[in-house]
Amino acid sequence: MSKNMLRSAIQKVATGPEFSKNITEEDSYNSMLNILDSESDPIQAAIYLIAMRMKRETMDENIGSLKALIDKSNIITADVDELLDIAEPYNGFLRNTPISAFLPSVFSSIGIPCVTHGVETVGPKFGLTTKKILETAGIKVSNSSQEASDFLGNKDIGWSYIDQEKFCKPLYDLINLRTRMVKRTVLTTIEVLVGPIRGKDKTHLLTGYVHAAYPPVYSDLAKVSGFDSAVLVKGVEGGVSPALRGDGKVFYYYDNSEMQETKFNPKNISIEQNMRAVPLPELEKKEEIKLDEISSDINVDDFSSKAVEIGIDALNGKDGPAKDTLVYTGAITLSIIKNIDFNDAAVQIRKSIDSGKAKEFFYNAI
Repeated sequence: MSKNMLRSAIQKVATGPEFSKNITEEDSYNSMLNILDSESDPIQAAIYLIAMRMKRETMDENIGSLKALIDKSNIITADVDELLDIAEPYNGFLRNTPISAFLPSVFSSIGIPCVTHGVETVGPKFGLTTKKILETAGIKVSNSSQEASDFLGNKDIGWSYIDQEKFCKPLYDLINLRTRMVKRTVLTTIEVLVGPIRGKDKTHLLTGYVHAAYPPVYSDLAKVSGFDSAVLVKGVEGGVSPALRGDGKVFYYYDNSEMQETKFNPKNISIEQNMRAVPLPELEKKEEIKLDEISSDINVDDFSSKAVEIGIDALNGKDGPAKDTLVYTGAITLSIIKNIDFNDAAVQIRKSIDSGKAKEFFYNAI
């Protein structure tokens, strides 16, 4: 590929607020490949990514970039008919305690194989991630693609974590550059949609969003990536778990149908909470200086240890916002991907947790 590809793209997308031009899907694909293949100057790569964000990426540019990530990834099919992919923000959480790391075992315990993925830390937030929580809990997070796939096919486990380093090393190798760039780019949007492991017949996506403009973007990109169904939750901190108060807005498509919008209310499944999400525990502060004004002074190691305690308590059936989050998020997702009643879905989730089965499946992944 020509090393002038990225230079040409920069000349189009980085010419100021009035004269910047959009580029084609093909050009965005080739530009991203150029970056992933380490053929580009890091300065040019950073200029390109920031310029694209400042002018705002078009759908063609998003699609081209995502297709490049997919083509540079090791994507395999597990020996399961259906699979749920939980795609949380790779840069983690800082304002609430995330519980989604415990969701895959809940789903696998009711017969739905589930994969989740990410990295240990990445900017701009450098928050608490799924990998960090699972690692703290003693779960194996170093699986190769095949090992993760084998976990999914094991009826006594049925879930796994796979790291970006294992399924898309060229993208993982950009973490240092992304840290130095400070701001989020198109990579933050599209990296969660690669889908590193697929089901033989169907693969469902569960992911979150914050801004109203994102659902149609994520919906279209999920179809490009090959997800048969997608559940897009207006989640706390952009995660997959909706607020525990009021109506939760959800967009979805099922069996490649058109995207639809719906609302769920936790009161409809007997969840009554005064708080929006699982609050932060009492945490130590970092000793080192913050990376920037975006990152937090929270001690992430301490945060992770306490998040594990909270999550295991929830899997033990302890009533509270953590268990309610697992039940609510699980019931929303299950009701959509299996096209069943919301209350019936909540009954299945609660039964698995209260019986101890979800916790058993969680620790079977050690």
